[in-house]
Amino acid sequence: MSDKQKTLKEEVQLSGIGLHTGRQVSLTIKPAKENTGYVFVRTDLEGHPCVEADVNYVSSTERGTTLEKKGVKIHTCEHLLAALVGCDVDNAILEMNNAEPPIMDGSAKHFVEAIEKAGIVEQDLDRDYLIIKEVMSYTDPATGSELTIIPSDNYEVTAMVDFGTKVLGTQNATLKDLSEFKDEIADARTFSFLHELEMLLDHGLIKGGDISNAIVYVDKELTPETIEKLKKAFGKEDVSIRPNGVLDNVTLNYPNEAARHKLLDVIGDLALVGVRIKGKVIANKPGHYVNTQFAKKLDRQYKLQKRKNVPDFDLKAEPVYDINGIMKLLPHRPP
Repeated sequence: MSDKQKTLKEEVQLSGIGLHTGRQVSLTIKPAKENTGYVFVRTDLEGHPCVEADVNYVSSTERGTTLEKKGVKIHTCEHLLAALVGCDVDNAILEMNNAEPPIMDGSAKHFVEAIEKAGIVEQDLDRDYLIIKEVMSYTDPATGSELTIIPSDNYEVTAMVDFGTKVLGTQNATLKDLSEFKDEIADARTFSFLHELEMLLDHGLIKGGDISNAIVYVDKELTPETIEKLKKAFGKEDVSIRPNGVLDNVTLNYPNEAARHKLLDVIGDLALVGVRIKGKVIANKPGHYVNTQFAKKLDRQYKLQKRKNVPDFDLKAEPVYDINGIMKLLPHRPP
């Protein structure tokens, strides 16, 4: 894989509905100069203010990751950011005429397809890396969720989930290399449990209208009242439960689609570190809060690495010169 930075060859546009805002939005992904990173631009606001994809701008992790800079918000940024990382793109301008990217089908698939349609080009400058040299971890004491990273020459991610329910117990998913992202992770869709979805619908917190692509795990009794709510929400004449405990509005892409989507979220949230990572991430019960707290820790480590500016060398490697080689260059008698 090239170590040169990359951006899009040309701009590409998508449109759709924001899941939580329920508003129509047009998203234009544009090429950007080296060292730009990912920058959101709110074209619907005066002055077209920018919000960099920086973990220090995270203001909320409820039902998605929200960035906020000087009162300007970007909701649910993680799927789009995961697609950019998964497509090996370092620099992009992300123009939106609303506060939330379109949810599309709840995965990163459509973003990946759009980026590939635009094309990807190498730039002149080399990439910078956060190189993990020792084990680092963050644990959320409230939930027991934990993210750990260990040294590796590659960026790898493993996600393990355990929801403690009969319908969705323990699952895991692994991404060995970003080149596998498109085929193995990108089309893993967001999901919820029936009790969560019902609460969100009752409180008007899912305003996107079309949730026909949502994966819903049925963890409670499907009462006639609930069935009526779901029929209205999905725009279907009837709903029922599949043998695997999922509502019949969708068919799972993978038996472990939930774990794959959690892995997708980890990649998107860790993109907020703003630099490529060389290390293996092990995410146990990941979520947006623990993901972004871990990203803040990695961000601090990267800044420390930059300040120290320590050259990367291997003490076990064969020396460039031994004592005889040095004597040939500096033919003085030994001390």
